[in-house]
Amino acid sequence: MSIKELTPTRDDGRAFLLVGVAAILWVVAYNNLQAIADWITYTIMGLNPESLVGESLNFFIYDVPKLMLLLAGMIFIITLIQTFVSPEKTRALVEGRGEGVGNVMASLFGAITPFCSCSSVPLFIGFVEARIPLGITFSFLITSPLMNQVAFVMLIGLFGWQVALVYLLSAITIGTLAGMVLGRMNLERYVEEFVYKVKVNAQGQPIDEKLTWVERFERAAEGTRDIIARVWLFVIIGIGIGAAIHGFVPEGALTSIMGEEAWWSVPASVLIGVPLYSNAAGIIPIISVMLEKGAALGTVLAFMMSVIALSLPELIILRRVLKPRLIAIFVAVVASGIMFTGYLFNLII
Repeated sequence: MSIKELTPTRDDGRAFLLVGVAAILWVVAYNNLQAIADWITYTIMGLNPESLVGESLNFFIYDVPKLMLLLAGMIFIITLIQTFVSPEKTRALVEGRGEGVGNVMASLFGAITPFCSCSSVPLFIGFVEARIPLGITFSFLITSPLMNQVAFVMLIGLFGWQVALVYLLSAITIGTLAGMVLGRMNLERYVEEFVYKVKVNAQGQPIDEKLTWVERFERAAEGTRDIIARVWLFVIIGIGIGAAIHGFVPEGALTSIMGEEAWWSVPASVLIGVPLYSNAAGIIPIISVMLEKGAALGTVLAFMMSVIALSLPELIILRRVLKPRLIAIFVAVVASGIMFTGYLFNLII
């Protein structure tokens, strides 16, 4: 892409102005959320700040708009970045890399280009068509859904950038190591035969779509609206459950179940999370309160990762290109990596 193509036009200038105004309004609204929540809860509704109902409702009124604003702002930025990185470009950048370096690169691209599980089948076919080793392909496919953009944004909002960074590094590490393990198991025979015959891009060249800044902003806005429309209900339900736990579950009640001392809590959390299907927007507000009530970070992180990375819909979609034995091996390897991560963080944090 040339510098000329990135130079803003007059229409682009108007778009930048609108985005700048929206950003200022976003900052003003975000910085005043707690004061507004306190005013509604304790002044308008007249609830006691020390009461269980008042505390829970204040938590709910504050967290819902907070997470919605974070999602809208961060997803707009992420979606804007994604307009520069297509699946075809990602595949081309990974192509020709050997084991180790290829797995790391595939995991990195999976982390910064979080395609949804619906994209997993065409991406898988495209990687196979490009003769990219199966292990490297799996590194990408594992990290991409595991490094969920909604989850990442919500982790920043609820726990701060340090925990979000831990999540990012864990996702990349699991994707890299799991891909290397799967790559050395010579599992190509468990890929459905038709995959090797499909031609995704007959020209064999990556698609490089030229977009103006106006078009990029429009796509980012459309992508943001689409994601918010799909997750807002999960956010409200998740925060509602979290608010109830926050106000009514006694301190330490979760420590005995999901604390560091309970050695079985990590595998139990993963076993529960693997078959459980939940939107990341719904699960993260709940784990936020679990941590607040004494649950161990590693255990909660393992639970969240198993729900996000090994969701039932994704496994059903992958069944189109993978035979049942390879899906079972895939789940076992990724679940093992998640459990190791859970134990590690319980040990060091």
